[in-house]
Amino acid sequence: MANVAILELNRNCAKTVEEIVKLERKIFPKHESLASFFHDELKKKNSGLLYLHVDGELAGYVMYSWPSSLYASITKLAVKEQYRGQGHGETLLKAAVEKCRTRKVSRIMLHVDPLRTPAVNLYKKYGFLVDTLIQGYYSSDRNAYRMYLDFDSS
Repeated sequence: MANVAILELNRNCAKTVEEIVKLERKIFPKHESLASFFHDELKKKNSGLLYLHVDGELAGYVMYSWPSSLYASITKLAVKEQYRGQGHGETLLKAAVEKCRTRKVSRIMLHVDPLRTPAVNLYKKYGFLVDTLIQGYYSSDRNAYRMYLDFDSS
């Protein structure tokens, strides 16, 4: 059985940041990648990053932020190809949602390419609903669903 750990990024952990940047470049098209300004993203006060290790190897990560007291945003969720389909994306998503919940926000939002069916299905499974389709969100020929998860106000 694999040894799986979710860790919160220590902003001084340069080796882990470089691994995440390398994964970011591999998974996302250049115009969608945060790789070139990843360090700036990490410096933002209202943001966080969780990453997942499987047997000591980086398997995936999730970035989130809470721009206001009303909502949070999941800005990136990525799992290395060889670790997909094993529940690691769901583990990361759940951990990020819990971190956002501690901020007492009432809604979490995210954007996802409708053609990334496994990602869309994961978000729906976790209770996210499609708000709208945004034409040309990623590029002129790539759209995005804006999805949200509302928390009970009670």
